[in-house]
Amino acid sequence: MNVVRTAGVMSALLLAACASDPVRSPAPVIDRTRPANAPSVKPAPVPATASAARPVATTAPDGGKYYTVRVGDTLYSIALENGLDYKEVAAWNHLADPNLIKIDQILLLSDPNDIAAPDTAGVVVRPLRPDSAPAPVKIDTPAVVVTPIATTAPVAAVVSYPKALKLSHGTDAATVARQAEGPVQTAALGGAAPIKPIDPKPVEKIDVKPDPKPADNKPASPVLGEEDLNWSWPTVGKVITPFSDAAKGIDIGGKLGQPVLAASAGRVVYVGTMRGYGKLVIVKHNKTYLSAYAHNSQSLVKEGDNVKKGDKIAEMGNTDAEQVKLHFEIRRFGKPVDPTKYLTAG
Repeated sequence: MNVVRTAGVMSALLLAACASDPVRSPAPVIDRTRPANAPSVKPAPVPATASAARPVATTAPDGGKYYTVRVGDTLYSIALENGLDYKEVAAWNHLADPNLIKIDQILLLSDPNDIAAPDTAGVVVRPLRPDSAPAPVKIDTPAVVVTPIATTAPVAAVVSYPKALKLSHGTDAATVARQAEGPVQTAALGGAAPIKPIDPKPVEKIDVKPDPKPADNKPASPVLGEEDLNWSWPTVGKVITPFSDAAKGIDIGGKLGQPVLAASAGRVVYVGTMRGYGKLVIVKHNKTYLSAYAHNSQSLVKEGDNVKKGDKIAEMGNTDAEQVKLHFEIRRFGKPVDPTKYLTAG
């Protein structure tokens, strides 16, 4: 009886002890898919500087400029950014359709004729080994047959004597006199009459008359260089947006349909619509400069037209813009420059 009571007391004590214990932590979970001593691998952090910056054209060792097409690029925008005519870029890259370019396609942005040929000065030419020397080449020379020319008449033997000779001992006076007279002719072989020398025909004298017109020593008229273009304002109005690296040009306010004029003489290389520019006209002035006229309501020229400074090429509008204005750019080798530093009042 005491044993049963003792067992009951012990059971009650054990239950009380279990009830008073703090909350036990769950058993640890072990990942058995990898070795226990394998180091933990954390994902590589993404660099904060990673951005979708647009690449620029790079110059290769051969002197050519190349550009890799990115998302959103067009052949027209690439040509504008590099100061080129898109038709030239299409021709250099053998593009039948300027609209068909692919992402990651590499475009040549310089004239292939201006690319230097590969330099072969560093090529090392190794001599042939004795055991690899080529065998001598045997050349068969055909035999030459000489056929004597048959003559029907005896030929006179002509003997010429110099005016001064060293004579041998015993030469008579007649021989000396004959030698002093110069070339003489002996009798023809076979008893024929002596042959008279042929008198050369006199050379006809040609009189060269001087040009009656005096030579023009005036210097040639100077040719305008790359930096000597004559610029003028493309329209009348107030500059509402000054030049900056972001703007790439200036904005000139005005009225709808206001004339847009060529800022300098050149050739129209683009007429169309471009994202961010609306209806756009681009004029190439030389190998250095081109100018762009954007947001027009309509264009009045076509590609290939030659224009003079002050020619009306478009009318002001607000295509792809929030207000009526002319966005005007001057680019030097494709890089935007401040137009106000080039424009004059004329």
